[in-house]
Amino acid sequence: MADTSTQSIVIDATPERVAAVIADFARYPEWVAAVKSIEVVEEYEDGYASQVRFVLDSGPFTDEYTLQYEYAEDLSRIEWSLVAPSKMQKQQDGSYDITANADGTSTVTYSLAVELAIGMIGMFKRKAEKMIMDTALKELKRRVEATS
Repeated sequence: MADTSTQSIVIDATPERVAAVIADFARYPEWVAAVKSIEVVEEYEDGYASQVRFVLDSGPFTDEYTLQYEYAEDLSRIEWSLVAPSKMQKQQDGSYDITANADGTSTVTYSLAVELAIGMIGMFKRKAEKMIMDTALKELKRRVEATS
């Protein structure tokens, strides 16, 4: 099992608005730099995506994979796991936990555990995870605040 990394960011929007942007997979290519295409493969009865296929290109790394999503009833937690190993990943588990703050903002905590299919020295893997999480949270914040 891969080690889990966690980071948080405060976003100037309600938890409902943050969750709506996270769950709007079709628009990811508009605001997530590494995402080249998205396909919602399956949906739950309520219309939320249950399986989503991603095509990523972040320069030195490219990958195609499908994630299985689950949602808390109030959308305060959105979690996912890798459906099957890909070219770059053996396993991926992650989540967004979204909490309301008294001032009307939301704190988003992103947790990610990835087991790569390629060998990588621990120090470089941790640095890559930090960069991925920093970028993901900053892109999310920019998108949510721009569309609020």
